[in-house]
Amino acid sequence: MRAAVLHEIGQDKLEVLDDVEAVGFGPGKVKLRIRATGLCHSDVSAMSGVLPQPAPFIPGHEGAGEVIDVGDGVSGLAQGDRVLVCWLPACGACPSCRRGQTHLCLAGFMNAGTPNFKRPGGDVFGFAGTGTFTEEVVVGAGCAVPIPDDVPFDIAALIGCGVTTGLGAAINTAQVDAGSSVAVIGCGGVGISTIQGARVQGAAQIVAVDPVASRREAALRFGATEAVPPDGLTDARQRITGGEGFDYVFEVVGKSATARTAYENTRRGGTLCVVGAGAMDDNFQANMFELFFDEKRILPSMYGGGDVLRSYERAIALWRAGRIDLESMITHRVRLDGVNDALDQMRTGESLRTCIEL
Repeated sequence: MRAAVLHEIGQDKLEVLDDVEAVGFGPGKVKLRIRATGLCHSDVSAMSGVLPQPAPFIPGHEGAGEVIDVGDGVSGLAQGDRVLVCWLPACGACPSCRRGQTHLCLAGFMNAGTPNFKRPGGDVFGFAGTGTFTEEVVVGAGCAVPIPDDVPFDIAALIGCGVTTGLGAAINTAQVDAGSSVAVIGCGGVGISTIQGARVQGAAQIVAVDPVASRREAALRFGATEAVPPDGLTDARQRITGGEGFDYVFEVVGKSATARTAYENTRRGGTLCVVGAGAMDDNFQANMFELFFDEKRILPSMYGGGDVLRSYERAIALWRAGRIDLESMITHRVRLDGVNDALDQMRTGESLRTCIEL
């Protein structure tokens, strides 16, 4: 079986190999044939060591495909079913799940430390317990979510992570008010989805902030009312809000520096929503007086901040109704052999989302 493998953390290239085997199939598990997978920035962050992940590993967590086989005890899934991969399935029994915060369930993370692939040289892990840069993968049944027949695999893959994360940040976590002002810092795939979520919510002004000109141009097509480079944010704040600051600012980069910029551009009493996944040693700082005096809400948003199954359904409904554009988010397509080209396109900001077709 073919798969793209990172041998050591810190390497910037993947090796496409044909001697990989998906392992771990048994009760409660399903084996999937991956048909399409998106390249998410979290994959790059895991490769560089920003996000913790044992190696060697197969990146990819934003995938869709078909069920090949179903283990004992699995209900609701059968061979041939079309599914998307949920990298953070809810167990339904832990305290977070019982509180209705299923997106905070840690059951899925427990799988990240168990290899679900092997090669002649030893075990191989799948990123976030999945690993979709491969032809086949074995995952827990909760990771395989059935999708309707009219949803293409590439669209379903995007819904599996980036779209759900961005839409949910605006709709579930921040709950953007109609008529409000919004700034989105970082306009890759998740940032573009955040912009679309703010538009769906009825925001009056949506300012996209990104250093890459092509991403700023794309943001305008997806609903931003204007797009500026980082050094243009202060002027935009002055023009749009009279210098007060935006009602909502979304940080979709995962850096303390941009989170601080987001905080400073949020109005008093406004909302800073942290969407980007950053490093454990990158500390955000705020002094105790400003926290008290400005009363800005700081809301982290994990995987869209809501029940992911409901979020998937909502994304599909909005897409079917033409309220969000998912097809145009896929700016590049490659086969598995072109995965390193896809990585380069993401690092330079050339792509919004690259679909790897298998």
